[in-house]
Amino acid sequence: MQKAVVLSVAIAAAVASPSVWAHPETCRNTDEKEISSLFERWNSALQSGEPHKVVDNYTVDSVLLPTVSNKPRLTHAEKEDYFHHFMAKKPVGKIDSRNITIHCNTAIDTGLYTFAFEDGSQVKARYTYTYKWDQDKEKWLITSHHSSAMPEKK
Repeated sequence: MQKAVVLSVAIAAAVASPSVWAHPETCRNTDEKEISSLFERWNSALQSGEPHKVVDNYTVDSVLLPTVSNKPRLTHAEKEDYFHHFMAKKPVGKIDSRNITIHCNTAIDTGLYTFAFEDGSQVKARYTYTYKWDQDKEKWLITSHHSSAMPEKK
């Protein structure tokens, strides 16, 4: 009987808690044009030469599976380290093809892109960026970013 009373008290506390009855999430209006501009924002930061500007596009708990590294980057420091080395080659990204899917406060941009480097080399890769709307910062941030070089050479 004592367990039933404790459970009843816990249920009553949960029901009375305002967080349980919080208003449903409000979806931010967006479109493909805005979501596609997020790559341009990221690419501009990449060309700034300042790794922290690129990392500012990611949520704190985001995952980066980078194009030219085997190591997943989970922390801001790990992402900055990756971009420090990647940016030394002066990359400029260009979207070759894409597919954008939009949901309530999340979006997915998947496709193919090419990075051209200052030395004339380039790498063609496939990518997926997942974004979420950050209500506090009032901007879209990357929650995961996967990029891998194309396996088949043409």
